[in-house]
Order: sequence, then C-alpha cells, then structure tokens
Amino acid sequence: MFEGFTSRTVAVGGGVQIFARIGGKGPPLLLLHGYPETHLCWRKVAPRLAERFTVVAADLRGYGDSGKPPGGDDHVNYSKRAMALDQVEVMRAFGFERFRLVGHDRGGRVAHRLALDHPERVERLAVLDIAPTAAMYRATDRRFAEAYYHWFFLIQPFDLPERLIGADPGYYLRRSLAGWGRGAVAEEEVVADYIRCFASPGAIHATCEDYRAAATIDLEHDAADAAAGRRLRMPLLAIWGGQGVVGRLFDVPATWREVSDAEVSGEAVPCGHFLPEEKPEEIIDLILRYFLPTG
Repeated sequence: MFEGFTSRTVAVGGGVQIFARIGGKGPPLLLLHGYPETHLCWRKVAPRLAERFTVVAADLRGYGDSGKPPGGDDHVNYSKRAMALDQVEVMRAFGFERFRLVGHDRGGRVAHRLALDHPERVERLAVLDIAPTAAMYRATDRRFAEAYYHWFFLIQPFDLPERLIGADPGYYLRRSLAGWGRGAVAEEEVVADYIRCFASPGAIHATCEDYRAAATIDLEHDAADAAAGRRLRMPLLAIWGGQGVVGRLFDVPATWREVSDAEVSGEAVPCGHFLPEEKPEEIIDLILRYFLPTG
C-alpha cells in the first residue's frame, strides 16, 4: 500500500505529532480520513492520484499514528479549528501554502473548518458523505437519530462511551464498518490495522472527544461564522453514497449552498458510507475531473 510514498511525522502546535504519507508529483492535494479509520482509507485512491498530484494523506489528531492529546476545557483540543490548523501546519512543513483538499466523514468536517478559517490555503474543496454539522444537528429527528446513533452515544460524558467501546473495541469497529458500508469495506490486514490504531484507551478517548467537540465548541464556532457572514469562498464538490444515509435525509448540494458563496457541485456514487474504499475508481474519476488544473 502507498507504494512510492514516504512517511513523516510532523510536530504541530502544542507539541502534537501528526503522521502523514506523501507521494507523487504535481499540484498539492491533501486527503483527510474519517471515523473510525485512518489515512489507510485512501490506499486505493492515493497512488492513482499521485500520478497527477503531490498527495498528502494524513492521520487526524486522535487517530491512527498521530498524537492524542487530552481534550482540554470544552473539548477545545478536538475542535475542528484545532484539527484543521494541524493540517495547515503539516502542509506548510511539506512546503505547500496553498492546496486542494478532500475530506471524508470527520475529515470532511475538518476540511470544512479549514476552508473557513484559512480560505487563502484552499484552492478547491471536496467533502465526502457529509452535510454541514450544524445543519445536521438542526434537522435531527427520529430517522436521523436512528441512523446516526453514534453521534449521541459518543458525546456522552467521560467515561461512559470509553468504557463500553473499550470492552471490545475490535467488535465495535467491525460493527461500524459493516453497518455503515455496503459489502466488504476493507481487507482483513487493513481492518487489523484500523483496530490497532483504534483500540488503545487514548485513541478511544480522543475519538469520543472529537464528537464531543462537534456537539459543543464546533457549533459555537459555526454560529459565530453565521453571525459574521463568513461562508465558503472556494468551489466545492459534495459527493455522497447513494446507498447511504446522508442523501436520503438531505439535499446534499443544496445544504452546502446554504454555507457557500462559491460554486457547489454534487454527485452521488452507488455505495454506502465508505466511498474511497467501496468505489475507489469513481472517486478517483471525480477528483481528477474536478481538481485537475485547466487552461
């Protein structure tokens, strides 16, 4: 996996270490994974994209082989603002001040915040299988709560979800992959590495803090943006799994247009939640068509 890529750990603010792989040539492209996975979710996509881009696939703080700091007051260390700044510093360490950005699931939420806080860094943005966090919470009903039960489980106060997941983290991760995807999402060696990264008490706590932040401080940041009229300023591509949940509950492109002043495009892919693993060829094609320089 990731043949031709090199690995590097980058020290960012607060002494947090962020693990990333870099490979390829061409304009820079940052790929951010989701829960409960790591950068390995891009293993079928990144090598092909590296033929046309310099690809960086990073582990978010709290995930994979990146650092897992304490959550801090109000879960601030897992705010999407803090997690986004990590990735700005990673790209700067690789020599990139401006780049294209793709985020899946939690990585998409980090990408959204990065594009709001650092619009000068992001040329184009793609988000996979999400709608904006604030819009999803506002629309919560029984259908949403049933499909996104983990949003409300993981935000419970320490240490209830940590203890319950920690009793059998491998089961919980496998059940999540099977429940949210359609068919086999990952090879056994990849699932084993996901479990390796997810199963430690520090990782379980960090990922819960990610969700706790999303229900608290991240919503405060979103509300402040809305009040100040801060909106996305770069073209955005929204991709979602046509057999998943987001497209059933939301008009995904229309929901993103509510927070954007730039062009928003959207397309469904015939799969479940784990788009880069379930339909890598389709994701490669969409990213190439959308992100390749023109002219």
